[in-house]
Amino acid sequence: MNSSKFEEFLNKVTSKVKSKQAHSLIKKELTHHLQELSHSFQKRDSTKEEADEKAIEEMGNPFILGENLNHLHKPKIDWVLTSLFVIIAAISFLPLIGTTHSLPNYHFIGRQVIWYFLAVLVIIGFLFFDYRKLKNFWMVFYVSGVGILLYTTVFGYMMNGAQRWLSIGAIIIDVTPLSLCLFFLAWAALLSKINTFNSWLKQMIVIGLFWMPILLYMALPHFMMSVIYFFCVVAMFAFSQVHKRLALKLVVANMVIGLGFLMTLIINFRNSYVFTRLTAFFNPHDAELNFVVVKMREVLSQAGWFGNGLFNDRDFFTSAHTDFAFPYLVYSLGWIFGIALCVILLLFILRISKNAFKTKDLYGRTLVIGGAALFAVPACWNILMGFGIVPLMGVSLPFISYGGSMLLCYSAILGLILSVFRQKDIIEPTIENFN
Repeated sequence: MNSSKFEEFLNKVTSKVKSKQAHSLIKKELTHHLQELSHSFQKRDSTKEEADEKAIEEMGNPFILGENLNHLHKPKIDWVLTSLFVIIAAISFLPLIGTTHSLPNYHFIGRQVIWYFLAVLVIIGFLFFDYRKLKNFWMVFYVSGVGILLYTTVFGYMMNGAQRWLSIGAIIIDVTPLSLCLFFLAWAALLSKINTFNSWLKQMIVIGLFWMPILLYMALPHFMMSVIYFFCVVAMFAFSQVHKRLALKLVVANMVIGLGFLMTLIINFRNSYVFTRLTAFFNPHDAELNFVVVKMREVLSQAGWFGNGLFNDRDFFTSAHTDFAFPYLVYSLGWIFGIALCVILLLFILRISKNAFKTKDLYGRTLVIGGAALFAVPACWNILMGFGIVPLMGVSLPFISYGGSMLLCYSAILGLILSVFRQKDIIEPTIENFN
């Protein structure tokens, strides 16, 4: 039990610390130091009361110590990541300025302004939200994600060969980004306590939970969303501090199921758009199958170092502002701009990844790692498919491709990442062997 003198000293220290969240962490740390000092003095033939007084004296002026700890434990904003986001957001307007659509450009620019205004509000909302409050609702998030996809499969709108759209009043939205965001939240929480799933029945449930969204995404169909989901969960699992024996069981079981799933996909989806695009990818010399890829390569080969200007007369695809924003920007502004854009996106993802290992909270770390994967997979795929290196799929470039649903979901994820960084110095460690 703590000395009353210790308690008085700790109250003086925390009176100078503005963050109430940090008080318990500071008291825990200082109590440990005070007890160690007291025990040290007691070994030198001091009474407990004398040892406690000497320990407090050794710690110094409590108000000065409190001011120093206030600076150390105050919430922080990652201005580097925020600045990179602002740059990427500005770049997102470039494809809208130069491309030609069925509606005037100012229509799309105006809507993009509205979407980004909402995106900033979402980021700020999650930034000042205690992300740890979401941890206990993983089942709610997961069931909601599954429910949305099942409802859309039955009652959704069919557009561009996929039934993944819902009508909310006059607005038609793609629900797959929302479901992905919900699954991301569910798995971040579940994987932070994965070691509690120690029975074979619980482990089978985890495996089933992993594959269910993939099956639903394929049913819509939305192959790319299943790929993003897969890599997001795998990335979080890799850093979840799961016990080795449990990890081996889950990996082996999922590999076996994955093989069966792949065989089923090949047999039953021969007439799907996924199979058609995979066939085109594995037959690169077939000009008819690879018409879009051939055109993309032609566009990129004509870009030059400085491009052809945003207002060019190139007969571009109508999706130059969405899936093919990167080839359009390279053709219009040149390879120097294209390389710079790749560097900015790389720095953005690396900054997020670096932040993951600055937090002491396992749940927070899992969230940030999953968020990094959610940005990295579509960004890399979108850029590489323009070169024909990966199969051609419908995937947007994060924060750059036009589209409100995906933008708001990415913004929510970024807000949570910034929230983890903001609270990294004011929460108690939950990571084993944290130094």
